[in-house]
Amino acid sequence: MSDIGNRLTRTSSAPRVARIGLTIAALAFVLVGGGCTVTACSTTVESGEAGIKTTKFGANPGVQPTELRPGWHWKGIGEEIIVYPTRQRTYSYTREANSDGKENEEIAFADQTGLPMTADVNLTIRVRDDRAADLYARWRQPFDDLLDGQIRNDVRSAIAKETEQVPVSCNLNPVGSGSGVTPTPAASPATPTPCAGSLMGAGRQLVIQRAFQRVRNKWAAEGVEISQMEWVGTIRYPPSVTAAVEARTQTEQRTLAAQQKAAEARANAEAAIETARGIAESTRLRGEALRANPEIIQQIYAERSQGLCPPGTETCIIGQGAWGLVPGKQ
Repeated sequence: MSDIGNRLTRTSSAPRVARIGLTIAALAFVLVGGGCTVTACSTTVESGEAGIKTTKFGANPGVQPTELRPGWHWKGIGEEIIVYPTRQRTYSYTREANSDGKENEEIAFADQTGLPMTADVNLTIRVRDDRAADLYARWRQPFDDLLDGQIRNDVRSAIAKETEQVPVSCNLNPVGSGSGVTPTPAASPATPTPCAGSLMGAGRQLVIQRAFQRVRNKWAAEGVEISQMEWVGTIRYPPSVTAAVEARTQTEQRTLAAQQKAAEARANAEAAIETARGIAESTRLRGEALRANPEIIQQIYAERSQGLCPPGTETCIIGQGAWGLVPGKQ
């Protein structure tokens, strides 16, 4: 009887064990499937971004032409979603490290004489929402890599094409192969040769604006809108140029000071001449008046002998003595 009872107990417990195993397997499947849905099998596209889906299977494998709008998106088997920023941003190519990169990204170029220079440049840029997929399909790079690579190369090339058409300054000429410069002998330090197109003059802004047009037109066709490109700070010139400019500035300052001193001396001399001319003219007129009226001299002598002074005088001299009189009082 005990053997029969044991067999019945084992027979009744077998389905229970199977049910428990199936329940555990189902829970594991749900947990694994749920984990895939929340993490590896989905992507969230935020506002100011566009999702780009690529597939390995199906009728049209590769980059899908339609961008994914902001929201949550499921990734199937063999699918990947790349998030592209489409909000407007400012990117800086600078010598010093900044939030856009730790490496030196300054833009190098030269003027028409071959003098090397560098500068920092800002770009205001965005990717069009409806062109993100096309842009990725063409370059197969994240947008930050495009900014660091191809776009930066185009910025440098555009600036170089413009600066090689203008001199760094109209008063500075290269020496030898362009390793140094000296002031142009024919140019007067006080009156620099007019040159609106030089990099040290108004040409600096003309260059960046023309380069901006080049870069903007090229990337507009790619779906990238560049709304502004500008210098950050000043252009960094070679030490030889800086030294020549400082020397020219000092010469101009000395010349200006000498010119001001000479002008002051001329003004003083002219004032003295005018004063002397006025005294001489006054004396001449008094002499003519006395010659024309000799009785005036007799009247003056008579008044002085009586201690009276001519109108406007304070002291009368009679013999060896002198009396001070108050003007207007006799």
